[in-house]
Amino acid sequence: MTEHLKDFKEKVLLPYEEGRGHLLPANDLVARSLVPPGTAAIRDFSHIGPELPRYTAGNCVACMECVTACPDTAILARISEEDAVAKQAKAIGNAAQQEDFNAQWAKTTKFHGIFEKKGDKGGLFSIYVDPTKCKGCGECVTVCGSHNALLMEPKEAGVLERYQNLFTQITSVPKTPDRFLAKKLPIDLMLDQDKTLLYVGGAGSCAGCGEATAIRMMLASTGESHGRENIGIVAATGCNTVYGSTYPYNPYLVTWANSLFENAPTTAMGVRARWDQLGYQNKRLWVLGGDGAMYDIGFQALSRMLSSGMDIKVLVLDTQVYSNTGGQTSTATFTGQSAKMSPHGKVQPGKVETRKELANLAMMHPEVYVAQTATAFVNHFYQVIREANEFPGPALVNVYTTCQPEHGVGDDKANEQAKRAVQSRAFPLMIHDPRKGESLKERLSLRGNPSLTDDWMSDPKTKELYTFVDFARSEGRFAKQFGKDGAPSPTIEDAAKKVLRNWKLLQELAGVKRVG
Repeated sequence: MTEHLKDFKEKVLLPYEEGRGHLLPANDLVARSLVPPGTAAIRDFSHIGPELPRYTAGNCVACMECVTACPDTAILARISEEDAVAKQAKAIGNAAQQEDFNAQWAKTTKFHGIFEKKGDKGGLFSIYVDPTKCKGCGECVTVCGSHNALLMEPKEAGVLERYQNLFTQITSVPKTPDRFLAKKLPIDLMLDQDKTLLYVGGAGSCAGCGEATAIRMMLASTGESHGRENIGIVAATGCNTVYGSTYPYNPYLVTWANSLFENAPTTAMGVRARWDQLGYQNKRLWVLGGDGAMYDIGFQALSRMLSSGMDIKVLVLDTQVYSNTGGQTSTATFTGQSAKMSPHGKVQPGKVETRKELANLAMMHPEVYVAQTATAFVNHFYQVIREANEFPGPALVNVYTTCQPEHGVGDDKANEQAKRAVQSRAFPLMIHDPRKGESLKERLSLRGNPSLTDDWMSDPKTKELYTFVDFARSEGRFAKQFGKDGAPSPTIEDAAKKVLRNWKLLQELAGVKRVG
């Protein structure tokens, strides 16, 4: 930590942690609307949620899904040499703590068995929890699934102290050696903490926030390929700027600026032009914004940026509502969804307009890389971020981001609902890459979607179809579209027809031979 940051910690952060922030005099950073990088690392959420995820090493397969999905950088992973673990264990004076520490390391096939088969020394794998960042959403437990390596436990007496001790002890072990960092496995990106953990947690987002996971993953991929010092963000006003800059807490380790709701792409054009003048062509510039900023009031600015040919990348955090203002409708809102400005009542059955398909509009701009993805599809997400960064021009990545309060789902459901959105054709995976050819058929790929040639996804075992109506049934925002007997309303059936119509259009454009 630099002397400047040490000074900020002592004079600003610690008084805020002690509840004395309102008594502080103004300082030079506040006067310039600046917050130093990574200050949210000191923020303590340990008394927010009633539970913490408990790790059972013997059940772990080192899949890294929990580390990737956690929106708060509260779940971390480390691989270590066996002698380094033994050395740290020996340094622990308390016998019970030593036993607990040793129990946190697993001999997985992925990082131990395979390496030993090659005649190399295997590594021990550990998942560890930062109790000051965990909000108790349980997302990690949900994505862990049947492995049962993570289960929530109540914060009873002594539990917080145990987690803090384990966090201190495991982070005292040397960081993951390079030989365990497989560049070909995107899911393992976050093992390389120095390069890829550029969002330290401590943001004021809701528990389980789907947006934060997408931001963390985008930064992980971009950090791995370009380095922390070569990344800049221009953020449109929205949830991401509120939970990302609640003074004095900044979760980012990269340079970022907040622009007005509607003109983040325009601001980014100015930044890109200046960077290019300075010879900073290698720097990656990303625009962050929600569907309100990019589909609605900021669409003209976005369209102008996409038409400019400038090397700017856009990450749209698509929640289908203006989450920051309490769930107002946007043009991304689905037909039948109940939201502010489009409530469900006797006269109007929720949103009646058809959702605007931003990806379709974006790929009509000349020479623009366009992708639609979801964090639940990790390989696809990392692929499109990598390709967007490599593309020599404008790129837009529209990502499905669950908003638990507005979608009416549990805190642990961001990953599950994102997966359902893709399976139901509500949010198809797609990549439009101008480098692939002259025709849309050559440029557009729908690979990754289930039952690619059919209307709806079908269960491989039962052959039952999974439609938009089934997806709507799983979320509270569509609850009033179903009767007491579970029967869908004409409105939600019409919404399903509109969703299917868009899917058929994409199939036609991509040259998919339909069988449904």
